[in-house]
Amino acid sequence: MIEIEIKARIEDPKDMERSIIASGAAPVGIENQTDTYFNSQYRDFGKTDESLRIRAEDGKSFLTYKGPKMDSVSKTRKEFQVEIIDADNMKNILTSLGFSPMATVTKKRKNYRLGDFLIALDEVQNLGNFIEIEISAEDSRKYEEKVESIFKFIEKLGLNRNSTIRKSYLELMLEKK
Repeated sequence: MIEIEIKARIEDPKDMERSIIASGAAPVGIENQTDTYFNSQYRDFGKTDESLRIRAEDGKSFLTYKGPKMDSVSKTRKEFQVEIIDADNMKNILTSLGFSPMATVTKKRKNYRLGDFLIALDEVQNLGNFIEIEISAEDSRKYEEKVESIFKFIEKLGLNRNSTIRKSYLELMLEKK
């Protein structure tokens, strides 16, 4: 699966929420997420532009791998995710294989759905407020069209292409330190 994502920092989450709902998007829930990112001395994900994380989300846990970004304007990447039953044992497996936890990102996420778009308003601990709009694709053909559809949508929300951020929350957090 390819995750096509555009992210931007927002100043007023309530105002953005009103704009999202006015665009026709429907609220689909609120999640509390804690993402623990891993790295290895044998493969530095910061250098390869990949990520490996365990996400705890309202009583469920997931192991996610994200490949390198596929273009220079969005956060489009291949993503593989599986639900895990026992996050502690998954962490033990990863550390036994030479991976070590490097940072944790905690956020409250309000989700909305508009057609194929999943829209998230994120309140990220120690980073601030963001909007993420994503759409999935099964292969890399024509994903550029989907990227452009997201850019057109964010313009309707009052944001522009230049206000988008290609960095992950992990990258933003590591820069802040």
